Amino acid sequence: MMNDPRLAAFKRLLDIMDDLREKCPWDKKQTFESLRKLTIEETFELSDAIHEQDLEEIKKELGDLFLHLVFYSKLGSEVKAFDVTDVLNGVCDKLIHRHPHIYGDVKAEDEEEVKRNWEKIKLSEGNKSVLGGVPKSLPAMNKAQRIQEKVKGVGFDWEDRSQVWAKVEEEIREFQEVENTDSKEAEKELGDVFFSLINYARFMNIDPEAALEKTNRKFIARFQELERLIVADGKVITELNLTEMDIYWEKVKKAQNTH
Repeated sequence: MMNDPRLAAFKRLLDIMDDLREKCPWDKKQTFESLRKLTIEETFELSDAIHEQDLEEIKKELGDLFLHLVFYSKLGSEVKAFDVTDVLNGVCDKLIHRHPHIYGDVKAEDEEEVKRNWEKIKLSEGNKSVLGGVPKSLPAMNKAQRIQEKVKGVGFDWEDRSQVWAKVEEEIREFQEVENTDSKEAEKELGDVFFSLINYARFMNIDPEAALEKTNRKFIARFQELERLIVADGKVITELNLTEMDIYWEKVKKAQNTH
């Protein structure tokens, strides 16, 4: 079996982790809590690499995440709670149980049927709520996506996107009715607008997080080009009024739209 280079590479990482935990002053001090924020940072770095479609960077960041997963497993083994074998066998058992269309005699014709079966199986495993597995710490947009996907898995969903867009328009009207009179109510209604827009994006097969990130990056690129043009003209951005900055903004947009 150890002729398999994948197993050899994984064993090498496990052995290095053992060495680091025993001999490195920094690694010896780490705990679940101290690693948590670093793992989150590494995950965002992987996300950046994926956005940039930088395969070499993706490979590097995946390695960093593998290290963290092995580190957590090592910490678990030290308190005799679990080890890496338990972790890997646990996820393997779960995957086999939740894919009866692969490892059993259940039929699943398409992706949606797989998702519906997945949610039914999770409930049969003792989960009290379809939404119980949505992490509390997820950013709000990602959490809204997961909530909507989860409830869809048990059939709680709109029939077509025209109904969803009607809901978007309804929520916008409700927001406009209170936006200048009640700030707390306006916040609630604006949240409803965002939630319904995210739902509509799902019906359009558009990832709202990816769409917003592309807009963020486009805005950053345009604004930084605006700054460059202002400096090239010997001016200072803080000394320009909005009308003057808009002239540069339109120049940037026109130039970028021609490429």
